[in-house]
Amino acid sequence: MENLLSVKDLSKQQILDLLALAKAVKANPAEYSQALAGKSIVTIYEKQSLRTRVTFDIGIHKLGGHAVYLDSQNGAIGERETVKDFAANISRWADAIVARVVSHKTLEGLVEHGSVPVVNSLCDLYHPCQALADFLTISEHYEDVSKVKLAYVGEGNNVTHSLMLTGAILGAEVTAVCPRGSSPDAQIVKQAMALAEISGGKINVTDNLDDIVDYDVIYGDTWVSMGDDTPLAQVKEKYMPYQINQALLIRTGIKHVLHCQPAHRELEITSEVMDGEHSLIFDQAENRMHAQNAVLLTLLK
Repeated sequence: MENLLSVKDLSKQQILDLLALAKAVKANPAEYSQALAGKSIVTIYEKQSLRTRVTFDIGIHKLGGHAVYLDSQNGAIGERETVKDFAANISRWADAIVARVVSHKTLEGLVEHGSVPVVNSLCDLYHPCQALADFLTISEHYEDVSKVKLAYVGEGNNVTHSLMLTGAILGAEVTAVCPRGSSPDAQIVKQAMALAEISGGKINVTDNLDDIVDYDVIYGDTWVSMGDDTPLAQVKEKYMPYQINQALLIRTGIKHVLHCQPAHRELEITSEVMDGEHSLIFDQAENRMHAQNAVLLTLLK
C-alpha cells in the first residue's frame, strides 16, 4: 500500500488489517502517541470540511505528527501552478499529502508527479476514508462484516461508490436504493459486482425500499451534493419517499443507522432517528479519526 486513492486498490486482508489497526489505536492511543513524531503531513482542501479537516488535524497530532492545512484561497490546485509543480514542491518538504479535491484526476496527478504517499480524503468519485470509518463502525457491532447487509438510501455518489467497493471486497451485501435517475456510476457498480463475485458478496441497485427488508444497517447522506443548486422543493419531491425515519426502520426491521454528515435533519433523516437508539452516527464520525490514523500509520511505517 503506497497510496490510498480508492478502496478498490486494496485487498480484503489489507482492509481488515486497517480496521484492526484502527481499533488498536482507538483502544490504546498512548501506545501510538509518538508513532508519527517528526512527520509532517500536508492536508489540502478544495472543498469545505468539518469532519475531514478536524479528524485529520487532531488525529495527526495525537500520533505525534504535524498537520499543515492548505485551503483553496489561491484557486484550485493546477490553476495558480501546475499539479506537477505543486506535487514536486510538497514532496520536498512533507512526508505525505492528504487531499480533498474536486476531481479524482488531481489526485492521480499528485501521485504521478509527487514522491510521497497521497491519501484521498474526498473526490468526485470516491470517499475511501469515509468508507473505512463506516465499516470500522459496523465491525464494532457485527463480528463478521461479510455477513452484514448494508443499505444505502439516497443519491448515488462518491460515498455510495466507496461503500459498494469496500463491502464487495469484504464479502458483504450492499444495496443502493436510489430514485430513478440518481443511481451510482454504472462502471463503478460493475467493478463492485466483479469484486463481490470474488469475495462472495453481493451488490444491488434498486429504487424499491421493499428490497431492504431485514437488512442490518441503513445509511443516509445529503440529498444534494456540495455545489448542487437544485431547488429544495424539487429535491424534496424526488427524495422524501426515501427519508430515513422511524416508520422505515419498523417497516424494514433495520437495527442500525449511519449517516456520513452533514445531515439535514427532517429531510434525508429525522432527528428522532438520528438521536435515537438505533443511531451509530456520532460513533461513525469519531471513527473517521481512527480509520484515517490507521491509514497514515500504514503508509508511513
